[in-house]
Amino acid sequence: MQYAFDAYVTAVSFDKAGRAVFALGDGTVRFEGADAVTAHDGAVLAACAHPSGEGLITGGDDGRLVWSRGSGATEIANLPGKWIDAVAASAASGLIAFASGREVQVRDTADAAFSRSFAHEKSVADLAFEPKGRRLAAATYGGVWLWYARIEGQKPAKLAWAGSHVACAWSPDGKFLLSAMQENQLHGWRVADEKNMRMGGYPAKPRSLAFLNKGSLLATSGANGVVVWPFAGATGPMGKQAAEVGYDEAAMVVAVAGTPALNWVAAGLDDGRVWACDLAGQKITPLKAEKGSPVTALAITPDARCVAWGCEDGAAGVAEIER
Repeated sequence: MQYAFDAYVTAVSFDKAGRAVFALGDGTVRFEGADAVTAHDGAVLAACAHPSGEGLITGGDDGRLVWSRGSGATEIANLPGKWIDAVAASAASGLIAFASGREVQVRDTADAAFSRSFAHEKSVADLAFEPKGRRLAAATYGGVWLWYARIEGQKPAKLAWAGSHVACAWSPDGKFLLSAMQENQLHGWRVADEKNMRMGGYPAKPRSLAFLNKGSLLATSGANGVVVWPFAGATGPMGKQAAEVGYDEAAMVVAVAGTPALNWVAAGLDDGRVWACDLAGQKITPLKAEKGSPVTALAITPDARCVAWGCEDGAAGVAEIER
C-alpha cells in the first residue's frame, strides 16, 4: 500500500493491532486505513508508540505533547513558546518522557498528577528508557545522563564522552547503552562499570540504531549497507568486527528497524528504496524498488510480517515481507 502525504514523515510505528501509524510534518497523525488526526498546530518533531500500544505520542513545535488515537487527540502537556523535540515511552513502567531544550519532563499514564523535571547543562537531543522503564537516558553534549525517572532531587549518573550525542538506545538486557554522535561514529558504555566502547569506521553519521535477535545484534545506519555489530557475551562488541549487509555503492542506509526477538532487519536508503533481510540467510527482499526522496522513518512488526516507511517528500508505504 502506497501513500502520498505531501508532508515530511517524521516517524512511523506499528500499533498493537499491527496497523501502521505515521506522524507528519504538517502536524497530523495518519492511521493506516483510517482518517487523519490533527495533533499539532505546526510540525511533529518527535514521536513514539504510546505505552499502551495504542496510537502515538508526539511532540511538536507548538510546545504540545499529544496522544493520538483513531478516536482523536488528547493533550498530555503544553509548554507555550517552546519546542518538544524528543520523546520516549515505556510499556513496562507506563512512563512518558519528553525534552524541550535543556529540560526533560516525565509523566505517568496511570497517574495524571505525576510529574518530574530534570535539568541538563546542554540541550537534550534524544531520550530512551531502559528495558524495565525505571531509568531514563538523555543524550546531550558531552555524553549521556542517566536518571531514575520517578525520583525527585537526584544527581544523574553521567556517562561522559567528548562531542555531541544525538541518539541513544539501550540493549534489551539493559547492560549496554549506545549513542550516535554528531561525528561519523557510535559510542557505547557497559553501564555497570562505565566501560567505554568506541565504534567507528562509518562513512556517514549513524543516526538510526536497532537491536534485534534478543539483543545479540545491533543494526545501524551510516554506511552503504546495514552495519551489524555482535553484542553476545559480557563484553558486547569490544574486540569484535562489524559486518555490513546489503552493500550498495550507489546509496547510503539512513534508517534501520529491527525485530526484537528475530533476525530480521529493515533498511531505508537515501535514494528512497527500502528492503528487508533475514540475517540468518542474508537474502535481501526489496520492498520499495523505485527511487525517490530519502527515507526518514521506518518500522517493522515484531513478527517481521510487515514494514512501513515514510520519506522526506511525504511518500510512504506499508508492505508485507514475502517469505
